[in-house]
Amino acid sequence: MKIEQIYTGCLAQGAYYITSNGEAAIVDPLRETAPYLDRLKKDGVILKYIFETHFHADFVSGHLDLSKKTGASIIYGPTANPAFDSIVATDGQEFKLGNITIKVLHTPGHTLESSTFLLKDETGKDHCIFSGDTLFLGDVGRPDLAQKAAQMTQEELAGMLYESLMNKIMPLADDVIVYPAHGAGSACGKNMMKETVDNLGNQKQVNYALNQPDKKSFVKAVTDGLLPPPAYFGLNVAMNKKGYMSFDTVLNNGMRSLTADELEVAAENTGALILDTRSNTDFYKGFIPQSVNIGLDGDFAPWVGTLIIDVKQPILIIADLGKEEETVTRLSRVGFDHILGHLKGGIKAWLDSGKKADVVNRITPEQFAANLQIGADKVVDIRKASEYAAEHIEDAFNKPLANINDWIKDINPVEHFYIHCEGGYRSMIASSILQARGYRNFTEVAGGFKAISETDVPRTDFICQSKMLPA
Repeated sequence: MKIEQIYTGCLAQGAYYITSNGEAAIVDPLRETAPYLDRLKKDGVILKYIFETHFHADFVSGHLDLSKKTGASIIYGPTANPAFDSIVATDGQEFKLGNITIKVLHTPGHTLESSTFLLKDETGKDHCIFSGDTLFLGDVGRPDLAQKAAQMTQEELAGMLYESLMNKIMPLADDVIVYPAHGAGSACGKNMMKETVDNLGNQKQVNYALNQPDKKSFVKAVTDGLLPPPAYFGLNVAMNKKGYMSFDTVLNNGMRSLTADELEVAAENTGALILDTRSNTDFYKGFIPQSVNIGLDGDFAPWVGTLIIDVKQPILIIADLGKEEETVTRLSRVGFDHILGHLKGGIKAWLDSGKKADVVNRITPEQFAANLQIGADKVVDIRKASEYAAEHIEDAFNKPLANINDWIKDINPVEHFYIHCEGGYRSMIASSILQARGYRNFTEVAGGFKAISETDVPRTDFICQSKMLPA
């Protein structure tokens, strides 16, 4: 028996590859199938099962393409009703894989179909659980995402999750290994540990949700402080449940190379978003007007899903040479399949064509410190509220990047302001969006708060001094 966790940092997502005596199973696979097919061929094993812990909201799973290419059965837990051929298992149903057994534990609460898969080794001993979004390390799955589909409140779903954990997970032995679907950084929980593997005994001790004295306390603890889910979550659930375009088709479309003239025409005729995935340190120096910068060197896919919102939005890609395929792949993981192509030769081709380019007014933290007048100048901090509360520039306004589509309308288009994040990644995203919508009355600070904190700019950590941006 061999178990391998395949962890993707950008999505904070864990898929699992299991083999035993010539047979294999994959739990919660990513969208692209080539890495799995290559591994199966290398190991000389046959993919028998594809286990899906639930209909994922934060990424599009590779279950459909993988099943079509291998003939492997897709398995869901009870109450799932996918629009394609699959096995909807009963609670307690077992599946043989080589010399081991995988048992379905129906653990609703995060979603109604959510299930945990218990692996029993060759001797029949409980070895590990693939807990999906039911149990994370340090946390449990948020119970607010399935309210509409379940026609239940988040409190009711949280109560259901409590029963699942207490009746199905907690009775298992302490030495059972926990393999969750996500780790720290995922929007599917609020208190996840940075570790990605643990034993159940330790989780029984350190996981706040598992240590609540009763159901009422559990419901309050897991529902308190939940941030609104990204808008694309519901769209990804629909794709995972109803089906989607083959990844091969998405990749072929995205790898279509376009000249500067062709890209310009395509943007005008289709209303496509020009997405520039270069680093913020390169983007600000010169880019195609109206393009939006979300760099591959950060949390690319989650920010795309949070800010672009509509997965059906046509997209044209500007990428560093050799990064085109990676860009298409990472977009497809969160359901952005309508990719029309990419600029052949990258931004250099655009600049060499003589077409107009734009720039962002970026200054160094030292220039910012020399020019800033506290009380007179407006500073917009686009970090998360928790980052801002910990420490921020005195008199700065807090407007998180995730909410830019809401607060951008409150910007006075003629009053100058400075904008920063923690390190420059998010503030360049915001700068590109602002300029794409006609705002040019701002200056972005390179290096963000981390660099600013090394200057003498006055800072405070008093949360009571937090401010909202006035209209």
